[in-house]
Amino acid sequence: MQFIRALQRPTSPLMKARQCKHNSRNMKRSGDSEGEKRRKRRRLLQELGDQKIPFLAPSDRGFQQLWDTSYSGLVLRKSCSLPAELHSRVQAALLTLRRKGCLLKDLVRVRDRDVFTAVSRALLGEPGHTYRYLDTRLFAIPWHSEDIDVKGQNCCDPDLRAACKALWELNTFFCTDVSQLKEGDRLTQWAKGEAEAKQGEEGDTESKHSEDSKNSEGGDSESRQSEEGDTESKHSEEWDIESKHSEEGCSGSKQEGEWETEFKHSTEEGESSQVKPGETSFSAASEHAEGKCPDWGVKASGGTETEPVGLKAQEKPVAELKHSLSDYHIQDREEHGSGQGCSQPSPPQVCSGPVKFNVTLLNYMDPAAMSQLKEEPYYGMGKMAVGWHHDENLITHSPVAVYSYSCHDDKGESSEGSSSDKACWRIGLKVAWDIHTPGLMLPLESGDCYYMRDDLNSTHQHCVLAGDTARFSSTHRVAECSSGTLTYIQSRCQEALSNLHTDPDTGSHRLVALLPATLQDCEEIHNEVEFEWLRQYWFQGQRYARFCSWWTRPMEQLEKDWKLMETMTMLFLAAVEEEDQAEEGRREMAEILLSALTDRHQQRQTWRDRCHSSLAQTLPPEEAPVDRPFWGVDDPSMPLPFDLADIINRVESLLWRM
Repeated sequence: MQFIRALQRPTSPLMKARQCKHNSRNMKRSGDSEGEKRRKRRRLLQELGDQKIPFLAPSDRGFQQLWDTSYSGLVLRKSCSLPAELHSRVQAALLTLRRKGCLLKDLVRVRDRDVFTAVSRALLGEPGHTYRYLDTRLFAIPWHSEDIDVKGQNCCDPDLRAACKALWELNTFFCTDVSQLKEGDRLTQWAKGEAEAKQGEEGDTESKHSEDSKNSEGGDSESRQSEEGDTESKHSEEWDIESKHSEEGCSGSKQEGEWETEFKHSTEEGESSQVKPGETSFSAASEHAEGKCPDWGVKASGGTETEPVGLKAQEKPVAELKHSLSDYHIQDREEHGSGQGCSQPSPPQVCSGPVKFNVTLLNYMDPAAMSQLKEEPYYGMGKMAVGWHHDENLITHSPVAVYSYSCHDDKGESSEGSSSDKACWRIGLKVAWDIHTPGLMLPLESGDCYYMRDDLNSTHQHCVLAGDTARFSSTHRVAECSSGTLTYIQSRCQEALSNLHTDPDTGSHRLVALLPATLQDCEEIHNEVEFEWLRQYWFQGQRYARFCSWWTRPMEQLEKDWKLMETMTMLFLAAVEEEDQAEEGRREMAEILLSALTDRHQQRQTWRDRCHSSLAQTLPPEEAPVDRPFWGVDDPSMPLPFDLADIINRVESLLWRM
């Protein structure tokens, strides 16, 4: 009965205040701010009504001028500009990773609910790097750029090692190629394609209109499928699996997760720290080939070519909305954070010097298996596999390089040379929060690559429009990993544990210092290790250990360090409850402890709920979330209970008595 009464005891005003403070601190945007943005989006969408914003494709007049004036940061590398042997290795590697089960759908968090990404993915990169999006941290499979004898590591089988190394070679090619590009290269390299485009302009236009009509039957934004798919989320810049956190992968939910403006569930790239380019036998090719047409024209939503006057019909609503959307986008960018979960965020880094992509986020999408793909809502571009988004967690102004590979089936039969009735994959681009500038749609053949350079990713948004065949993409980035590497979190552990002294004879422990700032830092590190690393890792089940054991030992060590931090919290509690402590210092210590315990208690409950959710239960055992660390009430090896409610009440009561 005493236990039941304790559970029924009403939460004190102080505890409620702590909870409110915790919730406010952990929300990306306040409820008022988010609600106001939603109202703005609804109003703007209502004003736009059923009208479609114009967009241009290669067969439209004005395509080249639009590209040059509004999308100059976009560069296309046709498949023929990459070495044939590199294509062969990379495509074989992608098929190997899929065959081995390395590409998996993520169970991500969007607006306080779990959703599966529509795209299957895996992260490769520099050893010890991670990429975080939609409250999910992916742990990179190492490049394996060095021979096994050099490193003495044998964390995966030879086939997987060879596949990872092939993608490292592609990464090295991109590092060299992007760094060699100079202003004006794109215009020069497109001259050849422009001539070809002019010859087939009439036929291309007709076939494109037919293709647009056909494509409008099936593809959806990742972000949208998982979220709500409502019109309001269309402009939402906080969701796909990564709009701001964009990742090519969550279809149907809203992208980017961030896919954030619908983007949170769509992620096409990855994140981490830097990659060492290294030498490669592949030379960077200099030729781009894709046609652009000379005159200025506009493609309306219906797919017909129109004169510039076609824009005038929409001029009034466009003019009225442009200013509001532009201001809104600026405000949104100012609010955007790195999302790495660092307790002490550092100022944003700016990309300078040679390009060093440190991770690639691999994505696999099969339109036949992606149900309820939705129409691109603003331009009428067709079905979306990944919704509109910005790629997130990148070094400011760093480029993004994407390799696209289409295949008919799991056997990897290439779509190149297939019948013309197969619609190709395309990317769509638009100026963020601007419905005045026409959008741009670029077809992608298997083996084509494209780069987003300079500030294109931050000032524009892009989407992926579904074709008729399955598609892999390898999206290489310079991820912002100041708090997302194994080296980083290990150093944080050492920082915290430096305040713990262990007697070499008895094994007993004591805290070295009781300074409030030191204690607070230790508790923040404690929470960071548990919720940003251990629980993130185990929430993804046994997926990593199944095909690569690189992370196994580091995570075991992190868990040992975390357990010592549990001991430190126990010693901290004992110091707070020590009656001999000076009341003023004791109160400050108690407040620090209460805040940390409240945060920890609430996050543990959230993770438990996620691990036991109905969606989590649908996963096979090897992929199902593991609620770890978890221990029972009577576990003698643990210094504190898993459920911290009773301890929180004790500290609260102590504060009330002071």
